[in-house]
Amino acid sequence: MFTGIVQTKASVVAITQSEGVKRLVLSVSGQYLRQLDIGASIAVNGCCLTVVHYELGMKDVVGQVHFDIIDETLRLTNLGELQQGHQVNLERSVTFGTELGGHIVSGHIHTTAKVQTIEHTGDNCFFYLTLEPKWLNYILHKGFVCVNGASLTVGDVTEQGFYLHLIPETLGVTNLGLLSEGSLVNIEVDQQTYTIVETIERYMKRHHS
Repeated sequence: MFTGIVQTKASVVAITQSEGVKRLVLSVSGQYLRQLDIGASIAVNGCCLTVVHYELGMKDVVGQVHFDIIDETLRLTNLGELQQGHQVNLERSVTFGTELGGHIVSGHIHTTAKVQTIEHTGDNCFFYLTLEPKWLNYILHKGFVCVNGASLTVGDVTEQGFYLHLIPETLGVTNLGLLSEGSLVNIEVDQQTYTIVETIERYMKRHHS
């Protein structure tokens, strides 16, 4: 379980194919890897991945963390588009006493959205994203959505997509400030909204059939 509050960014060091899975190697601050266990969960661009190996460099300043990614995950997320040098958002799973500053996030990506337009106004930035129509049922104005692992508030919603209004802090801490028009981002819709919409739709179908 995660909060959607991105803790740091990491750089892609290597991506290799082995035994039906892709091995993703990330470079990150050594401090971020302290007290990390093999088998722990880390959200990478919002996608929950399992740590299979990690190592700390000289003086523990920089470390590397390794993940194995299956084809299904590559198909449903933007992790399949990663290349050496790309930056990804990281969040370690919550522990007892963690401050829930965002919203409850599972790390299970529902779909991807495409960045159609980016507009800068002063210090703020406006994004317009489009996605498959069926997922727009769960995107509500002023509701929550998790984009590349960052918990964000939805702006206006259209028939094709939705707007995001991002402040400089969000752009600096996450990799959202590195996006360009045409970029794909991972989307996890708010689980509470998803459950309510699904329950209502099933009820309506049951009582109108």
